[in-house]
Amino acid sequence: MPHMVTRSIDFCYGHRLLNHNGQCRYLHGHNGRLEVDIEAEALDDMGMVVDFGRVRDLVKGWIDSNLDHRMILCRQDPVVPVLQGLNEPLYLVDENPTAENLARLIYDQARHLGLDVAEIRLWETPSSYATYREA
Repeated sequence: MPHMVTRSIDFCYGHRLLNHNGQCRYLHGHNGRLEVDIEAEALDDMGMVVDFGRVRDLVKGWIDSNLDHRMILCRQDPVVPVLQGLNEPLYLVDENPTAENLARLIYDQARHLGLDVAEIRLWETPSSYATYREA
């Protein structure tokens, strides 16, 4: 059975969902909590799956530079040009910035940064989260 460790990362972000019938169609924010699961078949020479500090440096570093305290919006959102004109910090994606799509985005980035990510959980609220892992 593989070994697994989890690192939690908190960050704030805003978004809205296009074509949503509920409250999420409005600009709003979240205090998100990310859980990053890293998996390894064997422990390294130090007896670790990965140093927690490496996960922090890589994943939190990317989040701090790209998502933290930004509006995450679909490129087609009509509010994008207005917010760009006001020099608001944005992160634009090709799809609706749902928790599900953001979990996949962060998973892909963490893998690109060289981490053997098994699963990402993005808590949008204290009672709701989305999970992404590859089959």
